[in-house]
Amino acid sequence: MEKFEALVVNETEQGIGFGVEKVTLDDLSSGEVLIQVNYSSVNYKDMLAVQAKGGVIRNYPMIPGIDLSGTVVEAKGTRFSEGEEVLVTGFEMGMTHTGGFSQYARVPSEWVIPLPKGLNLKEAMIFGTAGLTAALSIAALESNGMNSALEQKIVVTGSTGGVGSLALQMLVKAGYKNVIALVRKERQIEVAKKLGASEVILSESIDDSPRPVKKQQYHFVLDTVGGEVASKLIPYIYYDGAMSLCGNAGGIKLTTTVLPFILRGVKLLGIDSVNISGEKRIEMWNKMASVWNIADQAVFQETDLDNLSDTIDALKQGNHLGRSIVKI
Repeated sequence: MEKFEALVVNETEQGIGFGVEKVTLDDLSSGEVLIQVNYSSVNYKDMLAVQAKGGVIRNYPMIPGIDLSGTVVEAKGTRFSEGEEVLVTGFEMGMTHTGGFSQYARVPSEWVIPLPKGLNLKEAMIFGTAGLTAALSIAALESNGMNSALEQKIVVTGSTGGVGSLALQMLVKAGYKNVIALVRKERQIEVAKKLGASEVILSESIDDSPRPVKKQQYHFVLDTVGGEVASKLIPYIYYDGAMSLCGNAGGIKLTTTVLPFILRGVKLLGIDSVNISGEKRIEMWNKMASVWNIADQAVFQETDLDNLSDTIDALKQGNHLGRSIVKI
């Protein structure tokens, strides 16, 4: 096969740099399945991957991109066949294993799942890891009492970002009526309303006084940012409520006391979308392809490898809205 294009991150004496380069199959990590990539997507982790001390890439050079959708080129000895449409998210993609910002990717067969009926390759990346994380968050909260038939108040933090915007729309699609969007900037208020939020609140308006428990206001919180925002909301959760945690853009520290948990039975639910089982992945993707399918309503932008740096910079500066997909 002739050379093809990929975004490559390199470490030099001047620091970390990245750009589009010509590579060969020999530059790809090992795996049983060779995929011609149609689309990838841009996630917070992808932004970190191209930063110095981003904590994502361990060895250089590396092709980032934790998501991809495409067509199988070769998959000898596996359950997949040539020409089959598939997708891959998470695992070590774009970290220690060459990822999706490339015209071709080679991955272990156990990382690959068939494209679910109801989604095309582009729509699969509108969801991507962000959609999978949102789906897992909703499923975890529903397993702990969240129910669209009840008049419960649900807060979605980071609600105009990748995970948050999809989660908000998926909740509305599932029939939830009182979905409250929490945003950082006033310009995000209208975006959140267009996504379907019944109410929008600014994070700075939340009382952060040190009282460990406060007036009960929210039955469930789907948190996508972590840090101070998550910490401020815990004291407001109703008795027997829960908060799902899936992100750290707002910081990795959680400041709280034991009182919300031992006086109100509040539950914290950690969400991992990287190393979950293939069975759980398929279950969530089938839901995203059917009852939670909001791909035609999602806020997204489309870019390509040559212009990917603009999207990465927007993510780094906190100016990114919705999802960005990469047409390879």
